[in-house]
Amino acid sequence: MVISIASVVHTVNTGDASLPVRLRGVAKSFPGVAALRDFTLDIGAGEAHALVGENGAGKSTLIKIIAGVYPPDEGAVEIFGRRLDHSDPRAHQKAGVSVLYQERSIVPDLSAAANAFLGQTKHWGPFISGRATRSRFNELSARLGAKIDPSAPASSLSVANQQLLEIMRALDADHRILILDEPTTALGSPERRNLYAVVDDLRKHGLAIIFISHDLDEVLALCDRATVMRDGMLVATKRVKDWSKQTLVGAMLGGTELRRAIARKPPTDEPVLRVSGLSIAGVVEDVSFALHKGEVLGIAGLVGSGRTAILRALAGLDLDARGQIEVNGRPRPWPRGVARALDYGIALAPEDRRQQGLVLSLSAAENVTLTNLAPVSFAGFVNGRRQLGYAAAVMQGLGFNVSRLTAQTQTLSGGNQQKLVIGKWLHCRPNVLLLDEPTQGIDVGAKAEIFNVVSELVNGGTAVIFVSSDFEEVVEMADKILVIGSGRIIGTLDRTNASVKNILDLLFRSGASSDGL
Repeated sequence: MVISIASVVHTVNTGDASLPVRLRGVAKSFPGVAALRDFTLDIGAGEAHALVGENGAGKSTLIKIIAGVYPPDEGAVEIFGRRLDHSDPRAHQKAGVSVLYQERSIVPDLSAAANAFLGQTKHWGPFISGRATRSRFNELSARLGAKIDPSAPASSLSVANQQLLEIMRALDADHRILILDEPTTALGSPERRNLYAVVDDLRKHGLAIIFISHDLDEVLALCDRATVMRDGMLVATKRVKDWSKQTLVGAMLGGTELRRAIARKPPTDEPVLRVSGLSIAGVVEDVSFALHKGEVLGIAGLVGSGRTAILRALAGLDLDARGQIEVNGRPRPWPRGVARALDYGIALAPEDRRQQGLVLSLSAAENVTLTNLAPVSFAGFVNGRRQLGYAAAVMQGLGFNVSRLTAQTQTLSGGNQQKLVIGKWLHCRPNVLLLDEPTQGIDVGAKAEIFNVVSELVNGGTAVIFVSSDFEEVVEMADKILVIGSGRIIGTLDRTNASVKNILDLLFRSGASSDGL
């Protein structure tokens, strides 16, 4: 994929272009937490530099300091040779810094094009030019390999497409430092390859790119150097050819071994859920399957295939869904609303944790127990001490630092928020747990913890439907896999023939790979 960057990137006159980012002895603390300690690092022009580490290692704090969101308590931040000491994102943007955060900054009621050019509207004279906006939007869409209607409301787009709007916004800005915080978590394989090509071409044209990812294979394939962070400190910086996946994991964990994977019992023949003829006009067509006690059913498909729509329909979130459903062998009306689905024992951990999965203004403990207040309440009042105890018991199994349970959820890292999304359903133990991108934005250690929690759940009889853009995860976790394309089941794989290759063969053979976004 060859991209002309002439119209995307412009020179920013900010001083010494030979060293876009210089950090010297940077430190930052929050109440009770030393987020960064004596951090020193240089990032050069034309370099893709990875920051890797476990959730809570300090990566998010570091990029927010580079972006001017936080001021450092100690040390110096230089952007193109200019020291910037104040917490002023606009000053850092003017100096040449653009950030694509893991959590999307999308205005749902605005169009796709309006979101892509938020704050950067296209004008003809004093007027906003619809023609120029559409032309530029289509140009950037083509570069990213996206198929998005510029007039579509952003709220109607998938998480992946909303993420692509932010990438388009960053490409359109006049910046030469691009920070990408988990940019591929919601993207399928074709969309990831398109993004890799864009990143590679931007790097060749002299941009400094800071790349944060928990996908270590991605880091090793795409970046020039990788810096490992742990507990707010720099552990090591090396060229990627001097790292391996194993040495990166070792540096991240600091000698702590991953928990041994829990052995899984085979599922029983007892049906928990049977779905027949599930259809949503224009989205899903005639999907049927059975789910058994203690089974993990994987759903594999590209972005836009209908996989998330299936989970939302089962969770009672799509009032247009039609079909037949049996719960524990008993025919029931299709769930119209979340309360009905929960009555059936069906719970959803959604992919959009901030908008759909959590109440960010509440504490971590409050979010965990929100799904079942009875065990932590007395006479209609929540007992705070009991609430913390219950939440701690649940979240310890997910590798969550229980000292952070009193923290406001919006202050936690994306990975720790993801643990809360799953943990709140462990608190009430549903019969069927729907997991949509459960490992999005989490580190290798947390991923192992979540996989073990899923194994413990299914060993205890819970049935799980597991959706992930990472087909390797689906193959690893699922007892059976439904391969979805264009809203239809195009194949079923079991343990004997499940592989990433077989999933892709089915998708390409059916033409589902050309669905776009």
